[in-house]
Amino acid sequence: MTQAVVSLNSGSSSIKFALFTLEEPGNPRLSAGGKIERIGIAPSLAIRSIAGETLHAHIWADGAGLSHAELLEYLFAWARGHLDGHEIVAIGHRVVHGGTEFAAPCRLDEAILAKLEKLCPLAPLHQPHNLAAIRAIARLAPGLPQIACFDTAFHHDKPEIAARFALPRALHAQGIRRYGFHGLSYEFLIRRLAELDPVLASGKIIAAHLGNGASLCAIADGRSVDTTMGFTALDGLMMGTRSGALDPGVVLHLQTQLGMRAAEVEELLYRQSGLLGVSGISSDMRTLSESGRPEAEEAIELFAWRAAREAAALAASLGGLDGMLFTAGIGENHADVRARICRRLQWLGVELDAEANARNATVISDAESRVRVLVIPTDEERMIALHTLGVLQGGSA
Repeated sequence: MTQAVVSLNSGSSSIKFALFTLEEPGNPRLSAGGKIERIGIAPSLAIRSIAGETLHAHIWADGAGLSHAELLEYLFAWARGHLDGHEIVAIGHRVVHGGTEFAAPCRLDEAILAKLEKLCPLAPLHQPHNLAAIRAIARLAPGLPQIACFDTAFHHDKPEIAARFALPRALHAQGIRRYGFHGLSYEFLIRRLAELDPVLASGKIIAAHLGNGASLCAIADGRSVDTTMGFTALDGLMMGTRSGALDPGVVLHLQTQLGMRAAEVEELLYRQSGLLGVSGISSDMRTLSESGRPEAEEAIELFAWRAAREAAALAASLGGLDGMLFTAGIGENHADVRARICRRLQWLGVELDAEANARNATVISDAESRVRVLVIPTDEERMIALHTLGVLQGGSA
């Protein structure tokens, strides 16, 4: 029987999963994977083999009320009858927030789960779903090792100056600081870039993880130097439904002048803002691009403007710029958004090849561009598998 690990990425509106076999030491091989998406609307499940064959598909047309845990129970039940020849030895999870304590992947137990529960207010769109998945699997398969892989870990040793808010020192000591997120994605990107262009991988890079959640990271010699997300995954860029960076005076105004309660402000900033709030149409960039309405155009333009503005700031943190990487749903697939961002960064030496960009090529910069621009599909699931294997073997990925 072939041993395997499962990577599970339980997000705010989707659950991504992948099965990796362990036939070669240190090299987990993707066997199958899939996604449950549109959670909270009309969830749909698709499971595919490595060859792209659809192994199973299901749509819950009236499933808006289904929880992540209930959907995982369905997935687990299907897997039990369709994993012929595979023994699952561990499940690795993306956990968005590790706080100041968790700087490396670790095996989960009740004591660690209790600590991670306390971080839920710092990542309300993600952490509760991450932990719900862990608890659901603990009920379904007691004793199966589960490994937490933290999105904050990649940024854990960034310069102290980049971790501080201009708040009293006592608050910083209590953990009110800039953490940074999307670390598993950035970690994979740097590994992949080292294969594609080792010289560039050791240079000064801005990586753009642009999806429903979005952030930028300044990376020098493979290490995080600065990033747009901070204390929570609400900070930084405009996102699908999140506002991104906001004058804190707006929050005070909403509460003191408009009478909004803290829970209402949280709902507004996390779930009703961003592309959805500005457009009044959708949080999905594809829908907005096809809309033709001026509100949709304004939302797209604001998204690109904010991304370019933050990228310029990160170039200052790096002290220069050698390369830029685009990844995630928008970053990998939306040529127009990439072009809008890069046009605003021409003064930094960014020049796109329009034809290469239009076909989502790997290298989309012009041959004369001082800054090399690449599109690299992220693979957080593989990064989770590598970390999971590392913990099982008592080492690191």
